[in-house]
Amino acid sequence: MAANTDPTPDPSTSQSGAPTGVNLGYAVDQLARALVTATAHEDADTRRRADRRMERWGAVLRGVVDGKLTIGSRAPVKDLPAWVTPGVVRGGFATGSAAAEGPLLPHEQALATRMRVATDRAALFRHHVSTHGLTELWTLLDTGAYRVDLPEEAALLTVAWLVRAGDGEAASDVVEQIAPFAGRLRFAPQPVDSAPADPSIVWRHTAGEVRQELAARRPNPRIEAMREALTVWNPFADELLTHWLATVVDGRVAERADKLADDAWTARSRTLLARYTALADRHRHCTKHRNRKQNLAILRNALAEHLTGHGLTPRTRGLLQHAVDSMVRRRGAPGSPAHTALRAEQAAIGAVPTHHAIARVVVARLAALPQYVGVRDVDAVLRPVEAGEAPDAAIPVGTVVPDAFGTAVRRATAGTVEQLLDAGVVPSAEVLATLVPQLAAASTAAAYRDPALRQLMTATYRAFRNRRSLLLLNLEHQVRLEELPWVRAVRAHRHADADTRGAAAGALRRLGELTLDAFPATVLPNPLVRELNALAAESGLRLPWVEELAADIFMGTFSGKYLAAAQIAGGLLAGSLYERYYGIDYAALMAVDDVHNGRYGTRTSPTFDALCGTRARASGSTGSSSVAANGTVIEQAQILTTHNLATLVGPAGVRPAGDWATLAWRAFVKVKTLAAQMPASPHPLRVVKDIAYAWRHLVFYLSMPGADPADFVRTVRSDADALPFHVQVRLQPAIGGLEHVVSGGTFPPDGTAAPDRRRLLGWSTGAHWMLPSRSI
Repeated sequence: MAANTDPTPDPSTSQSGAPTGVNLGYAVDQLARALVTATAHEDADTRRRADRRMERWGAVLRGVVDGKLTIGSRAPVKDLPAWVTPGVVRGGFATGSAAAEGPLLPHEQALATRMRVATDRAALFRHHVSTHGLTELWTLLDTGAYRVDLPEEAALLTVAWLVRAGDGEAASDVVEQIAPFAGRLRFAPQPVDSAPADPSIVWRHTAGEVRQELAARRPNPRIEAMREALTVWNPFADELLTHWLATVVDGRVAERADKLADDAWTARSRTLLARYTALADRHRHCTKHRNRKQNLAILRNALAEHLTGHGLTPRTRGLLQHAVDSMVRRRGAPGSPAHTALRAEQAAIGAVPTHHAIARVVVARLAALPQYVGVRDVDAVLRPVEAGEAPDAAIPVGTVVPDAFGTAVRRATAGTVEQLLDAGVVPSAEVLATLVPQLAAASTAAAYRDPALRQLMTATYRAFRNRRSLLLLNLEHQVRLEELPWVRAVRAHRHADADTRGAAAGALRRLGELTLDAFPATVLPNPLVRELNALAAESGLRLPWVEELAADIFMGTFSGKYLAAAQIAGGLLAGSLYERYYGIDYAALMAVDDVHNGRYGTRTSPTFDALCGTRARASGSTGSSSVAANGTVIEQAQILTTHNLATLVGPAGVRPAGDWATLAWRAFVKVKTLAAQMPASPHPLRVVKDIAYAWRHLVFYLSMPGADPADFVRTVRSDADALPFHVQVRLQPAIGGLEHVVSGGTFPPDGTAAPDRRRLLGWSTGAHWMLPSRSI
């Protein structure tokens, strides 16, 4: 069985043009995948998206080769400073472009036209720093009617605020730093119709984003073909059949010479053929009528042959007779009770509005709402169709909007985080992390006393959090908000006090409680960790929040905050079930004090680094430089630090809404669910890691005051007996191992007290015991 490895490339192999630790094979692979999709996929939109991915990955590779890009650096683009938001693709690779560059946006073009300046950003920049331009920016500051999607778009608004506040020196300093990029980047916001909504209200997607998604949906070709068959071609086939039945004598078609020679019948024939041409030109979804073997085509072709004046060939007569006989035998003659009932039923089916037609109604409703915020009243958007909403789509009044649209629209639900969680539109901690900046922004900006500046810094914070993380080496950190020249320029206008610190501390506890209660079995995603760090700093707490590290670019050392986080855990968990289960000597760890500048210029603890490596090798890691071996070391750091759980519960003061035992049980439910999914998973090793993370949370919760581990183990043991056999087989060693420690036992260094009593870890350099033979 393969070792427990991550799908990203092994960083140990340096590629030409790339720094050590970066394998460009990943970028080449992504380019190749995009190429295959762009050339072979059946859907045109998918091919276009793949074309764009090809362009971005091609830019990455070209940039590395020509020296424009330094992958792994916090300032990866040669001619751009670190504070510029770079274009980033999957895996954290910079593309060489800036997110704020590209063709002028419509609002920029409109401004250039209105002010009669050149349609380029340099001219717009000069306008904005003119007296007239500053006046316009001051109006935006006062009304709040602007949108900042990228942090750069807040720069000139900040300059305008500084000028009005009398801080001309700081304003000039900002202009001096951004002016070299004036012709390339957007530094002004987009004006909108109204000021932003209540900062306590959040949303996953805006009304405009959902509107665009629904508007882009194409009609279902199979449904449209069926509707055409039922409402267009079947009735037309009935007309042709009726027309030919008028020529039947003693059951034989085309035997009434008087009818065939009649001018009225001939004229009707020509009309039918002309109508066919018009229908075929207008209705293109159903192509069955073009099949020469189909009855409709036979009737039509016979009519066209007759009109040539040469009569019908014996073969055509035979085909025509067979078609007429089979149509009458199968459905009855047109006008008969059976035929009439069938066509009425088919007409009713064909009259049912399509999803595509109903989507146009929903799109129109969304278009009437503010486009850059979420939807407060989702039920109103999803109400049944009302009179006058779809006159062209022939949608009956009262038609219910399909659930498929409800799912999309509900992703734009606007409300408090609690309301969104209750509504089920926040399915994961990762999604929660995308909402948190909307909350944290208000807390971090509260120290700006001026309302206009406070709103501007709130918008800047939210835009900055949309910045995608870069792939970084050598323990470099991502660019921080305060490194933006315009944010740094207004720091002197911040005035934090007990009220703002208290509000931030309250927001920190609220977020921590929401996370524990909503996702008790999930590792805190890095974006969420960043928000916790920002709120803690704003509240005056200097806490060591630790990120989840990527095993494929792990540099073999941890920054000093990992030791600090582990020591917080030691103060909370000394003597606990958690310490005994994972075989930790927190007393010894608490005594470590060797943090100093390491080889990357970052403060590290050699003792902590060595301890993680020693524990990984003791658990069975081979100690090689593979991704899997890196993962075993990182996992030990997560175990020692509890990956922020101790920091949340200890100095941050977070408590769950219920009790700890309830959280432990919910974590076990997640473990069971993941174990049941494992046989069908294409990536079972990832599932093992997720199970191990959930299990670690479970052990942590059972180590908290008020939890009864012995009672919990009895309940788990009873519940496990009813699980499917393959789930029992996978979980038995873990349950047995927990039971063993709860009853006073310990694990040897390798974590195996017996085959049915094991410590559960996620990473392994060999075959993981949770993945038995394929026969199970």
